[in-house]
Amino acid sequence: MEFIVDTVNLDEIRDAVEYMPIVGVTSNPSIVKATSPENFFDHMREIRNIIGKERSLHVQVIAKDAEGIIKEAHRILEEIDNEVYIKVPVSYEGVKAIKALKAEGIKVTATAVYDLMQAYMALAAGADYIAPYVNRIGNLGADPMDLISALSDRIAVDGYDCKIVAASFKGVQQVRDSFNYGAHSITAPVAVLKQIFANPNIEKAVDDFNKDWYSMYGEGKGICEL
Repeated sequence: MEFIVDTVNLDEIRDAVEYMPIVGVTSNPSIVKATSPENFFDHMREIRNIIGKERSLHVQVIAKDAEGIIKEAHRILEEIDNEVYIKVPVSYEGVKAIKALKAEGIKVTATAVYDLMQAYMALAAGADYIAPYVNRIGNLGADPMDLISALSDRIAVDGYDCKIVAASFKGVQQVRDSFNYGAHSITAPVAVLKQIFANPNIEKAVDDFNKDWYSMYGEGKGICEL
């Protein structure tokens, strides 16, 4: 089970990595636009500095043809490092590019997945991660959990070395369901992950524990003051 954050905001990344068990950072052009860094590659290198090599960094191409995707992938790896996962939308040209990149030993995250057969194509092409768009699939009237469950079963039955990284979330329930239906990873905005801790009962329980403790040992006398 992996928690990945979907942002390029440096402050959000620092906060998420410090407080939560975050194993990576994903981005796409729309997410980059939300922060609008002046120098894209400097910004991505700073993200790598924050998260280290032990966490994954996923950077998306913008070219639509296979030749352009491959060229952009090489530039991304040259400018950042060769551990970056190249995010490639699973279009007809994208699958061609995934095959070529995997033949070079490049790490690939197949993204913009809306359909199970689209996911199967990415799987057979050798993608390391496959990213179904949970909320968007639901908005189109389909069930994203059916896709995740079937894809998870196929990965297990055929023994593929690939992880499902569910993406596109509007709330914690979608994150929970994605894991429960077989996703190996999720990538979500930091604000969505922080909602996990927004339950007022958590703070009430802590306050009640503290009240009982201090009623025994005196106000301001914590464990370290005993």
